Amino acid sequence: MEKKHVTNTARTLLELWNTGAFAIVWLAWYNRFNFETYYIAGGILTIFLFFTVYNMFCSLYKAFRIASSSIGETIFSQVISFGVADLIFYVECCLVWNQYISILPGCLAVAGQALGTALIVYLTKRYFTEHVSPKNTLLIYGKDTGGQEVEDFCGRILKKYAHLFDIQCTVSEDTPWEELTAEIGRHGTILLYELSGGRRTDLATYCMKLHRQFYFTPRIFDILLQGCSPRHLLDTPLMKYDYISEKQEGDMLKRTTDILFSLLILILLSPVLLVTAAAIKLEDGGPVLFKQKRCTKDARVFEILKFRSMVVDAEKYGVIPCQGNDPRITKVGKLIRATRIDELPQLFNILKGDMSLVGPRPERVEHVEQYMKEVPEFGYRMQVKGGLTGYAQIFGKYNTSAYDKLRLDLMYIENKSFLLDLKILMLTIRTVFQPESTEGFTEEKSRTMNQKARQAKVVSIESEPKDADLIKQVAK
Repeated sequence: MEKKHVTNTARTLLELWNTGAFAIVWLAWYNRFNFETYYIAGGILTIFLFFTVYNMFCSLYKAFRIASSSIGETIFSQVISFGVADLIFYVECCLVWNQYISILPGCLAVAGQALGTALIVYLTKRYFTEHVSPKNTLLIYGKDTGGQEVEDFCGRILKKYAHLFDIQCTVSEDTPWEELTAEIGRHGTILLYELSGGRRTDLATYCMKLHRQFYFTPRIFDILLQGCSPRHLLDTPLMKYDYISEKQEGDMLKRTTDILFSLLILILLSPVLLVTAAAIKLEDGGPVLFKQKRCTKDARVFEILKFRSMVVDAEKYGVIPCQGNDPRITKVGKLIRATRIDELPQLFNILKGDMSLVGPRPERVEHVEQYMKEVPEFGYRMQVKGGLTGYAQIFGKYNTSAYDKLRLDLMYIENKSFLLDLKILMLTIRTVFQPESTEGFTEEKSRTMNQKARQAKVVSIESEPKDADLIKQVAK
């Protein structure tokens, strides 16, 4: 309750500060260009519209989730939200006046909004860490879940949300029922991680009975249910699976949007493309573009285009997933990977029709073969065309597991719509500036993936050196 009170207070302060800063600059400078007759009424209406647009973008970017986001994420989300709203009304003012109006007052408003936002968010977060204790948390994991997987999950949760969760106990779902219920009674928050269906239902029901806050990892079938609709054919409730991925309504609009947006981005970023190509060529004289076989809709294989960010012949010893601080990455490569510029040539793939702007990320052929053996349902991702950005890119990372990528992408597929595509495109703007989203695999994970990929291609690996040695050899 205290946490909600603090976040609600912070939200009110942010709304007042950012709307107030806009109102002061608008009334002092821009309003007279828009409203000569209804000066006061027009100014009030514009301020109200700004407040509405600002809150709309804050909702999209989760800019008021101060408790569950880092200071940097919250400030950045806020800056995008009020920055876009400011820009919209500045452009509208220029269009109404039919000539350029100085942008300097608007820049002052943005600077004031940013400084005030940073201060409010920082003080709120500091209050959280000093006065609000994390919830004592119980994690119940599935019987088929390994100890290392549980440890990794706990580590990821606590790395980012230690101020919200204090995992005091982890127990298996095989633990006797009396002991499980006793542990639930002693904890305020419950995490149900990869449980079997029946056990999860029983534990979730018991959590609701005690009114405990609980989270659970969904199974594939849980996500597929999002693509169902109710049918009242009898007095017995029925659900019908709608095969949303196969519906062609909106396909023409999606394809048109792909072409128009791709052309627009290529035109606007053409200087960036040219400079990047020149920088890659000047660094080592190697090819500018890198081609790789990927799988898209219906498992069709195509060659994806990327700016080369690694040394030439980086995979001459086989498929080796990128690791953190991988020495094969060139100096230019580090920059273009961090800013996602290396992905821009895929706009040509989109124009060609191999990809879409939004969709599951097309995986390389070797990884698809491996993932299909580990998770047969992975093929569900290929019900739709691969995308430049997607649900798993927004809410996951480069090193997100195949099973988690599948679940994230299925959430997109079962809710596919033009509006969802627009939302993902706008969220991509924020993701581009999040370094953790490009985080590479650990050396151990990279070695495991490499071995499995070779095994999938029936290649002996007994006499081959380890990935770390291979990477060093290639980097030289």
